[in-house]
Amino acid sequence: MTENLNTADGHSVLTMERRLKHPPEKVWRAITEPERLADWFPSTMTPELRRGGKIEFGFGGTGTVTDLDAPRLFAYTWHDHHLRWELHPDGPGTRLVLVATFDDHAGAASFASGWHICIATMDLALDGRPGVDPGYDHVALHEQFIVQFGLDAGTAETTADGWRVRYERQLTRPADDAWAVLSAQAPPDAVRNGQVLEHDTEPSGRLRWELVEGTGHGARVVLTHTGSEGGPDAALSAVNARMQQLVDDLSEARQPATR
Repeated sequence: MTENLNTADGHSVLTMERRLKHPPEKVWRAITEPERLADWFPSTMTPELRRGGKIEFGFGGTGTVTDLDAPRLFAYTWHDHHLRWELHPDGPGTRLVLVATFDDHAGAASFASGWHICIATMDLALDGRPGVDPGYDHVALHEQFIVQFGLDAGTAETTADGWRVRYERQLTRPADDAWAVLSAQAPPDAVRNGQVLEHDTEPSGRLRWELVEGTGHGARVVLTHTGSEGGPDAALSAVNARMQQLVDDLSEARQPATR
């Protein structure tokens, strides 16, 4: 079981490899037949199995089959993603390789955790046990991939006016939850405008939190710190710590109350 995140031609490329105990012919039916896709795929899907064929998705929109070589390769577009499913014989089973290409780099952990659970659900369905394994924690998987893919740090740059640090992170909680935490922690003089919160920092600088639409049910938060005194390294470390504190506070708020 391996997964990695790279970039190619300006796109993010997520590769996930899983070993299934079922032969490629059986797995092929699971990734191409609508009635079997319904057991694990995150949307209803009706593919026209030919290169250039049209795919209808239940969430709206259509895709196009880009590669087809039964029972070895099935690739297609879905919104702004390209999904490539490779099936390699592995003894009596199959080595499944998913290569997902997309532009939303900050959303990679969300995509990886989602596909991880989908593939595990497919495996259960192939065993004749349809349903999602209750042992999977989507939030824990998401945070695991955040760290594994190096998505837990911001970037720093020097500008004509000083320096600028920026950190964009996908959350697993909705915007209202994140806004409640940010508002509670903000100083009294913080400026609020919609889902943007800004305030000055010591000794010099300004923090700007912005909540934007993310992937799935979670919000995306963009934290920007600008200043002119000192260098960006200390600011980058502080921004990383502030973002992690937000994630930790949201995690604590998610836990059920105990007596």
